[in-house]
Amino acid sequence: MKKIINKPENYVKEMLEGLYIAHPDLITYTADDLHCLVTANKREGKVGLATGGGSGHLPLFLGYVGKGMLDGCSVGDVFQSPSAEQMLAVTKAIDSGAGVLYIYGNYNGDIFNFDMAAEMADFEENIQVLSVVAGDDVASAGPSAPGEKSTRRGVAGIFFVFKCAGAAADKMLPLEEVKRIAEKAAANVRTMGVALTPCTVPRVGKPGFSIGEDEMEIGMGIHGEAGIRHGKIEPADQITDEMLDKIITDLPYTAGNEVDVLVNGLGATPLDEQYIVTRRISMYLAEKNIKVHRFYVGEYATAIEMAGISISVLKLDAELKALMEAPACTPFFRQ
Repeated sequence: MKKIINKPENYVKEMLEGLYIAHPDLITYTADDLHCLVTANKREGKVGLATGGGSGHLPLFLGYVGKGMLDGCSVGDVFQSPSAEQMLAVTKAIDSGAGVLYIYGNYNGDIFNFDMAAEMADFEENIQVLSVVAGDDVASAGPSAPGEKSTRRGVAGIFFVFKCAGAAADKMLPLEEVKRIAEKAAANVRTMGVALTPCTVPRVGKPGFSIGEDEMEIGMGIHGEAGIRHGKIEPADQITDEMLDKIITDLPYTAGNEVDVLVNGLGATPLDEQYIVTRRISMYLAEKNIKVHRFYVGEYATAIEMAGISISVLKLDAELKALMEAPACTPFFRQ
């Protein structure tokens, strides 16, 4: 393992200390726990937005706490869910009388602990909490009957849910309305990714899986979950087309639809390569007569030092478009 760290057991603690030092105008922490990150600019009467999840995915999840987006984030160890108690501490800190909306990815540990935190907030603190579970990953979408639990993992596309819900809450809309908008955004975003290399959890000290030097895996998850196809690496345009084929098929589009597109590096992919993919996405969507309103290119949801890329597409209407255009200011995203 070759990393610029001190002791592996201090990896998350020291990362958080650095974040608070760098961004005191935007974030702080509560309950004397560095893992309970909250906004430094609380607004009275506004719906509070909270998320949470394991470390190792910066800027996800905590990087989107700030003005016009989230109000708090409970931070777990690398690839591990934070505790229900930490989630409750964040909930208490960001509540300003209008209730709190949880937005988090579709992972069992997060679901269990967020549900428990919501129950404790209601029972102990009389705080109304609603939840939206985001699952945008096309690769993990198994067959299901109506009413069955979704198997889709929450990946980079949750950024769009944070952005739309954050803009809605910033307009001082009520809790139920903010939840409606978050659900609408979540229902209209799809993501597909490709991995070229593994990643190493510092406490483990060795890669969690292996990919050959000349291989790739289409559909791999951000914790190294298995994808849908393993094979020899292909040219960028071919990889991009395969991912977009699956996205467009999963959430059908018609000519004239307008979208926002997120091109996301997984931790070790040069921006040069991300823009090569962006070029091909623009060509592909133009051929389908799908209009791109805006591209977001960079690292938005990583997997420590994994090399690879993901593409997220948000289908827009007038309401979502206006919310995506609203200003925001967080440590990792400014518009």
